[in-house]
Amino acid sequence: MAVPGPVARHPPDAMNAPAASPADLYAQHFAEQQRRAAQALERGGFDHLVVPSGTLHYQVFDDRDYPYAVNPQFKAWVPLVRNPGSWLVFTPGAKPKLVYLQPFDYWHVVPQAPSGPWVEHFEVIVIREPSDALAHLPQDPARCAILGEPQSALGGFAPNNPPPVIDYLEYHRAFKTPYEVAMMREATRKGVRAHRAAEAAFRAGASEFDIHLAYCAAARQDANELPYGNIVALNENGAVLHYMELGREAPAQSRSFLIDAGASHAGYACDITRTYAADANGEFQALIDAVDAAQQRMCAQVRAGFDYKQLHLDAHLALAGILKDFGVLKVSPEAAVANGVSNVFFPHGIGHGIGLQVHEVAGFAASDRGGRIDRPAGHPYLRLTRTLEPGMAVTIEPGLYFVDLLLDGLKRGEHAAAVDWARIDAFRPFGGIRIEDDVVCTDDAPVNLTREEFAAAA
Repeated sequence: MAVPGPVARHPPDAMNAPAASPADLYAQHFAEQQRRAAQALERGGFDHLVVPSGTLHYQVFDDRDYPYAVNPQFKAWVPLVRNPGSWLVFTPGAKPKLVYLQPFDYWHVVPQAPSGPWVEHFEVIVIREPSDALAHLPQDPARCAILGEPQSALGGFAPNNPPPVIDYLEYHRAFKTPYEVAMMREATRKGVRAHRAAEAAFRAGASEFDIHLAYCAAARQDANELPYGNIVALNENGAVLHYMELGREAPAQSRSFLIDAGASHAGYACDITRTYAADANGEFQALIDAVDAAQQRMCAQVRAGFDYKQLHLDAHLALAGILKDFGVLKVSPEAAVANGVSNVFFPHGIGHGIGLQVHEVAGFAASDRGGRIDRPAGHPYLRLTRTLEPGMAVTIEPGLYFVDLLLDGLKRGEHAAAVDWARIDAFRPFGGIRIEDDVVCTDDAPVNLTREEFAAAA
């Protein structure tokens, strides 16, 4: 069959017009996957795209496996995330094959036969042993672009991950189809429900561990199903950017709560962060409100043609302005950004791409033929440097933190007088603030999936 032409890169019609059916959304996504794959194969000089779903990895000196993580290149085609040992084969002009492992196994639950509106687009071949897949793969592995981990090798089909193919597919993965945006919205709906449950647990005085359990229960996902490990931080722990200790006992006084947690749906992720103060009338709540207002203005900058690097640099200036307003900075916001003091309080990037992976690939890609767009000097942790285009989905997550390690370095350095240390000491017990939304760039105003779902759940 002929490979369909490209779909529009932007999803606004699918989000703002009457909803298309899941079958129609998937069909459009499938057509786009075929188009991209055919172009990638032509770039690499290959005849077939072969994608293993991945295999189980076992712990050394043990018979326990690590949590399985599906190959993102596989779940870009099919919403299967718990099916190791399966394979996908795409050959331009032929119906794609899904070689589906359904093993004989009385130790574990055997996967059911695949179902859903996507199945009709594939020739589904059920196998009972992993090695049975070989009979259904192309005859000559040398003519195949095989995308996956080395552990997925089967016979002569060892992943070769050819750069021209990978570069093309990963670059274009930044542009979400309407189907993908719909999957991300469903993930966001689950995440918002869980965030509301976590806030309620915090207000009730729960420990970090119990808040985490409340989150998982509300999301209806266990820790291995979530797209990343939950960050659940009370009080000073909010100053640890990736705090995952989950204290079992509640502190004597819960002053603040920072939660960075997502949810999954059909292989797609959401990534949401919120910060709360126990005292709704206190100064830390006022600081949260200021960061929240600034964050919403940053989300509004997610416009076609806007340089994401500039968004990051603008965020530094905005956050430095907040620190100035709250008496933390004694110098101008411009001076704090120029001399690097703002990095002490905002030490990470403004965000990243999101979709099949929480930190979506090709964040630095100059084009679909490779190349790299470097980070701005002095900002080593920014994960995305591309210019925004319709269809891109990104996170916007400014933060202000009072990190002892970074503050100690500031105190010993030449800019120690740039801040009011008494004001810093007043905020240290609260740890920090981060607020994060998932935002889709369109041809017009951005679509903030996170804010929309919080509003719908109110």
